[in-house]
Amino acid sequence: MTDFPYESALIVGAGSGISASLARQLSAQGVKVGLAARNIEKLQGLIEETRASAFSADVSQPASVAALFEEAAAAIGGPDVVIFNASARLRGPLAELDPAEVEKAITTTAFGGFLVVQQAAQRMIPRGRGAILITGASASVKGFAQSAPFAMGKFALRGLAQSAARELGPMGIHVAHFVIDGAVRSQIRPDRAEKPDGTLLPEAIAQTYIDVLRQHRSAWSLEVEVRPWTESF
Repeated sequence: MTDFPYESALIVGAGSGISASLARQLSAQGVKVGLAARNIEKLQGLIEETRASAFSADVSQPASVAALFEEAAAAIGGPDVVIFNASARLRGPLAELDPAEVEKAITTTAFGGFLVVQQAAQRMIPRGRGAILITGASASVKGFAQSAPFAMGKFALRGLAQSAARELGPMGIHVAHFVIDGAVRSQIRPDRAEKPDGTLLPEAIAQTYIDVLRQHRSAWSLEVEVRPWTESF
């Protein structure tokens, strides 16, 4: 047993990066972990490693998100912690973007975030406790050229997090937004030899989430920004 304050966690938009590191660290704390993604087959190794429950869900669909929370509650309880890590990227010149694809990207990132936070709130409010963590990006605070849909979705998520934190915090629910300001290290995106530590270790990002979850409610962080120490801006 550990002194970790939560017993169950649902990670929505699970994959091989930040969410995989979170699953490992939460599991090590004795937390029952649920992993949700459109394609759960890609998570089989992580599921076996962390003994997590897996759920197939489309965050852009209200019925799918509602069903996800029902399944998660039956499998892992709660959940006491909900982490929204889903997003959709769409790049291209503004004048040439397909409006239908832009709508799809924003729906996944922003509307999906709303649906997940709403379902979490509905379950946490009666209990008077819980935590909702939302993964942002550099695009949460600055829009880059040829990346308008991603910035639009991430800006919306940040607004959702700020609003939810102010509404739900007084009810005992910790809402925090994380600005991941830089590239996350992976096998396909390793550090460059000429710039060591130029990317963020997913394990280090996950540790930051764990640290925030351990915070006393008298001093909750509502937004945390992480970036490589080598950045010059």
